[in-house]
Amino acid sequence: MEKFKSSSRFIGRVIQVTHDQPPSLEKKPGPPDGFTWEEKTYRVVAVLKEWHDYRQRGKTAAFYTKERGSFRAKAAERRGSWGVGRDYYRVRTDTREVFELYYDRTPKGSKHQKGSWVLYCQILEES
Repeated sequence: MEKFKSSSRFIGRVIQVTHDQPPSLEKKPGPPDGFTWEEKTYRVVAVLKEWHDYRQRGKTAAFYTKERGSFRAKAAERRGSWGVGRDYYRVRTDTREVFELYYDRTPKGSKHQKGSWVLYCQILEES
């Protein structure tokens, strides 16, 4: 089996995604079936990796650990709290390119209660 080295190219752009079936949970929508970046539409053909980061940050982290006890912070880190955390996905597209993207669960204001999708980076494979 041949080993591949990989590097990545940072993108860090908010994108629009599509789901073939509407997600059952608004704050945990699962991997998208496609996305648009720089006016090009990509279709997700495989989810290669999935991970979640529900750690509290900033003032919220201090509140959970200091005021409520660390057991609450650990439970929230495992399950997530409303509007906290990110769901990450490494996907292969119909163009055979590999990207990492994430759903940021943080609301963007009182009028925008939903989170946003970010195209984090492109994985560049080298032999």
